[in-house]
Amino acid sequence: MFQNFDDLSDPSCGAPHAALLRAELKRLGLDGFLIPRADAHQGEYVPPHDCRLQWLTGFTGSAGMAAVLGEDAAVFVDGRYTIQVREQVDMDVFPAQHLITEPVTEWLVARLKPGQKLGIDAMLHTVREVRRLREICKEAGAELVTLEDNPVDAVWADRPEPPVGQVMLYPTELAGRGSEDKIAEIQKAIQDKKADACVLTQPDSIAWLFNIRGSDVTHTPLPLSFATVPAEGKPSLYIDGRKLSNSVRDALADLTEISEPADFQGGLKTLGTEGKKVIIDPSLAGIGIAEAITDAGGTLVEASDPVLLPKAVKNEVELNGARKAHVRDAAAYIAFLCWFDEEVAKVELDEIGAAEKLEEFRAATGELKDISFDTISGAGPNGAICHYRVSRTSNLKIPQDKPFLIDSGAQYIDGTTDITRTLAVGTVSEEMKKHYTLVLKGHIAISTAKFPEGTTGAQLDTLARIDLWKAGLDFDHGTGHGVGTYLGVHEGPQRIAKTGHVPLKPGMILSNEPGYYPAGEYGIRLENLEIVTAPKDIPGGERPMLGFETITLVPFDRRLIVGGMLASDERSWLNRYHQRVRSEIGPLLAAKDRIWLEQATEEL
Repeated sequence: MFQNFDDLSDPSCGAPHAALLRAELKRLGLDGFLIPRADAHQGEYVPPHDCRLQWLTGFTGSAGMAAVLGEDAAVFVDGRYTIQVREQVDMDVFPAQHLITEPVTEWLVARLKPGQKLGIDAMLHTVREVRRLREICKEAGAELVTLEDNPVDAVWADRPEPPVGQVMLYPTELAGRGSEDKIAEIQKAIQDKKADACVLTQPDSIAWLFNIRGSDVTHTPLPLSFATVPAEGKPSLYIDGRKLSNSVRDALADLTEISEPADFQGGLKTLGTEGKKVIIDPSLAGIGIAEAITDAGGTLVEASDPVLLPKAVKNEVELNGARKAHVRDAAAYIAFLCWFDEEVAKVELDEIGAAEKLEEFRAATGELKDISFDTISGAGPNGAICHYRVSRTSNLKIPQDKPFLIDSGAQYIDGTTDITRTLAVGTVSEEMKKHYTLVLKGHIAISTAKFPEGTTGAQLDTLARIDLWKAGLDFDHGTGHGVGTYLGVHEGPQRIAKTGHVPLKPGMILSNEPGYYPAGEYGIRLENLEIVTAPKDIPGGERPMLGFETITLVPFDRRLIVGGMLASDERSWLNRYHQRVRSEIGPLLAAKDRIWLEQATEEL
């Protein structure tokens, strides 16, 4: 199994670990310290070695921060984790605050006193973030102190070792482009900015650029590393040499100079002493990276990571790989759905059993490299926790007469998948059906959207919510995220969300996943992956429009749909989609699964 169900959270750790940290801060002459859920790469995927927030508080979510002062502390999470944080963290030690509406900056302004010193790890806070922190410290008459060594590490007695996962070469026949071509494109982007070099801090950017994949973090084939790319000449890759076999090292040596991570700061200082103009992404690069360059005499050029957009816009080879991966995944998923309908009626199935069986069906393809994230297998009230991770402690029997939410994905060598389905168990109420149908209407609105070039995800986000809003309902997460090619299941810069301000471009892959979560009761989420399609003329229209191609091919649960709530065009879309699932996936199924699919996709 690629997923384990050990309980990673311990709320009782909060008080003793906070005491250890406060003692260390006192020794260092600091009055407070910030602990983000981040590593030096500022990514979502953090190895156990860098899970400082979890060690301190017990919180295991993918985004958050803790603040510790002498007599006060808090943990900050966004809307996805407002339920989870209260279950995982001792609220007496770390009261929960909303990361967006009650940000850490406001909390600090209300508590910092003149003359106090607030510490941060220079590699764990971005340039943009530190600017704001310095402003609020100045406002309070306090001082922000950047540290090279993290005080949490000094008191974390059983801290795991850094990961040394092996690196593999990702073949050009799957990547669609050679690394030399990609490097030349990025160097052209550097020259266009009139810069001399750029610093890459994101492991997925580095993986894409050098056509490599790694195994340093759970479920995502990332090689944790840094890189610098000059406007001309060979890039430099800073990666633990233990991750490289002789053959991989030899292949990379033709593309880049290879150094150890310990040499990274020296490489930055060299750029500075040579007076180079260096591109950094202020929303991704730690302040320690920026200051290493500027303190040595270099100049910063602040701009987006130049790899993000080329990586997000998939070439045709990558898109074909994604389509093949989704066909393979759909056949496994539909076999699971057939099995689930038989088993759940026995009232013995639990959340872990469902997650394990779905992984078994995917593994049976013979192509599964990993799951793409811990399966969110949410029964009853656990389904209302958006990013719920089932453990042996939290594991529930799947109750009758409620929806069951399962959000999962797979890593195949040719593509990454992510799908959520909400399934009827027993006899569900009319209210549950109404909520499901409102979510489905939002899903269909995104899938069928037509929009001009330059449209952002923020402009589309309302389409997924409008029917929920009319009913006085909403959901506290984005509608969609980007997805990589055998890389991160969450990939930027594209998003369908209130914060999605990057124009959508043909070739981008995004999720489409509106939801609704009545706390303590159940959850509903419906997710497909979509490819942004090239502009096409619309009969009678004045300008060509982009749209979406759906690549997830798994039926929606008709037992949860109120047909009368769907407009005729929505019903037509659903029937066409189900017919496509039958025709494309049906022939790949065993006889029993094919019969189940025929019934599940009957015309509405």
